[in-house]
Amino acid sequence: MKRYFLLLFLLSNFSGFSQKKYPTDYFRSPLDIPIILSGTFGELRNNHFHAGMDIKTKRRNGLKVYATADGYVSRIKVALWGYGKVIYVTHPNGYTTVYAHLSKFGDGIQEYVKNVQYKKKSYETGNIFPKEGEIPVKKGQIIAYSGSTGGFVAPHLHYEIRDTKTEHIINPMLFGLRVQDSITPTVSKLMGYPINKSARINSNNKKLILPLKKVGSNYVTNRITASGKISFGINTFDRLGKALNKNGVYSIEMKVNGKRYYYHDVETFSFAESKFINLLIDYPHFAKYKSRIQKTYREKANKLSIYENLLNNGIIEVQEGLNYNVQIIIKDFNGNTTKVKIPVIGKKSEVLFTKPPDTTNYKVIAKNFQKFSKDGITIAFPKNTFYEDVYLDFDVLNDVAKIHYPNIPLDKRFTITFDSTRYKQKDLEHIYIANVNNKKYANYQNTRKRKGKVFTTTKTLGNYTLLIDSQKPKIYNPNFKNGSWMTNHNYLTIRVSDAQSGIKSYQAYIDDEWVLMEYDLKKKKLSYDFRDKKLVGSKHIFKLVVSDNVGNTNTYTATFYRK
Repeated sequence: MKRYFLLLFLLSNFSGFSQKKYPTDYFRSPLDIPIILSGTFGELRNNHFHAGMDIKTKRRNGLKVYATADGYVSRIKVALWGYGKVIYVTHPNGYTTVYAHLSKFGDGIQEYVKNVQYKKKSYETGNIFPKEGEIPVKKGQIIAYSGSTGGFVAPHLHYEIRDTKTEHIINPMLFGLRVQDSITPTVSKLMGYPINKSARINSNNKKLILPLKKVGSNYVTNRITASGKISFGINTFDRLGKALNKNGVYSIEMKVNGKRYYYHDVETFSFAESKFINLLIDYPHFAKYKSRIQKTYREKANKLSIYENLLNNGIIEVQEGLNYNVQIIIKDFNGNTTKVKIPVIGKKSEVLFTKPPDTTNYKVIAKNFQKFSKDGITIAFPKNTFYEDVYLDFDVLNDVAKIHYPNIPLDKRFTITFDSTRYKQKDLEHIYIANVNNKKYANYQNTRKRKGKVFTTTKTLGNYTLLIDSQKPKIYNPNFKNGSWMTNHNYLTIRVSDAQSGIKSYQAYIDDEWVLMEYDLKKKKLSYDFRDKKLVGSKHIFKLVVSDNVGNTNTYTATFYRK
C-alpha cells in the first residue's frame, strides 16, 4: 500500500505539474549553447498557442542544430512564411521532434532538398515526406543550422516535441530540457467580470479593472462587493533567468475559500483546438488594447482540453452576506509561484454602471447560415461562424464595407462579395479586395473573380474595399553591374518589392535555365548561390521575372561574366 501511494505521489509531482510520465533522459539539447528562451511553450499568440519553445541563438544565424535523438527525417518543408525552413525527425520511442526557422539544412539533407526545389522549379517546396529510413539521423548529428526564415522573425531556433501518432504537441521541458529560472510570474492587470445581467461587481454590471497592490512577490486587491455570477481574468507574464522577454506562464488556478474552481496548464494540446485561445482570452479587450487577459472561467463554446477539474466552469455564485476569499495562483514551469488575493463580500446593489444592450438591423443567429447585402456588397456567414448570437454593425460608406469591428473572434471564414459590373475590363484585371482596418496600409486578401463578382473569404471582421493595382513590382539593387565580372562573388543578389497587392511569385534564369534564388522577406532580397551548379563559358545572361498578386509582371535582364 505504501508503494502504491509513493508511486501516485511521484507521478503527480513530476516537474511539479505533469499528468503523464515523459522520458527525461532520452532527448539531448538541440543546440550546444546554454538554453535561454525568447518564447515558452503554450505562450499566447495571435489566434493560437505557441507550439514549441523558442531558443535564443545569440542574435545570429548559423548555429549548429543537432538531432536530439536517433531517428529518421520524416518531413521537410521550405516556405516563405510560418516555420520557414523546417525539419521533422521521427524517433522510435513514439515522439517526433521539430526544428524550425532554419537557415540551412545539414549535409545530405541540404542536397536532398535542393534537388526537390530544382525539380519543382520553386523555392517553396510544400511538404516533403522522405520514406522511413531514407534519411536516418543519429543523436548529436548536425541536421541543420539555425536561422530566421519564415517571415519577419529574429534569429532563433523553434523546437517542438510531438506525439507521433496523434500529432499533439507536448511541452519540451517535460522531457528534461531545463532553463535556469527563479523569477516569479508578474501580474500586470486584474479584471472582474459580471457573467450575466443580474450580476454586479462594485455596483457595475460591466467588466472592470480591479487595482492591484504588490506585497512581496504576490498581489492583493481592496475588498470588492459583488452579487450573482462573477469571475475574473488576469494579464500575466514570466521572465526566465537572464532573458528579458515577457514569456508565457505554465498554469493558472483559481480557488474560492480553498476550493479549486478553475485550473489550466500548458502540458499538451492539439493544433485543431488552438483556435479556441480566442475564447480563453478577453478577445474584445485584446482587439482594442493589444493586451491579453486570460479568463479564469470557461465560455460554453470553448473546447480547449487544457482545463482540469473546473467547478461551475470557474464561475463564482456570490450570495448576499457571505465572504469569499478568492485566490488566483500563477506558476511557471519551474514552480515559481505568484498569488493574487481578492477578498469578496456578497452585497446586492443598485447598478451604477451597466452595459448598454446591443441592437442593430443585422442580428446573427450563430447556429444558422446568415446573408446580408447592401449597396452591391454581400456578406455570408456559414452556420456556427460565430460562437454566440450577435448584433452586427454593417454599412457601406464611400465604397468601404464596414463589417462590424474586429473585436469578435470567429470560428469559420465568411465570404465578402463585391459587385464589380461598374468597372472597366482593364481595371477588373488588376482589381483586388483589401482589408483596410489599418489606416496606414491596405492588406491584400486572396481575391477570386467570376462574372460581375469579386469575392474573398476571411476570419477577420472590419473594413474591406476594392482597390486597383496597375503598378509592376520593383526590381532593384543588384550586387553587380550589367557587363561586369562576378568571378570573386559567391552569390548573385537582387532586391524586389511591391507597394500594393504584394509579390506572388518570381522565376530566375541563367542562360535560359531555371536557378534557385532564396528569398529573404525581411531584406526583400533574392540570392543565388553560384555553388549550386557549374556554369559553362564565361559570358552569362541573368533573367528575373517577378509577378504580383493581380498579375502585374516585371522582368530584369543583365549580362555578367564569370570564370
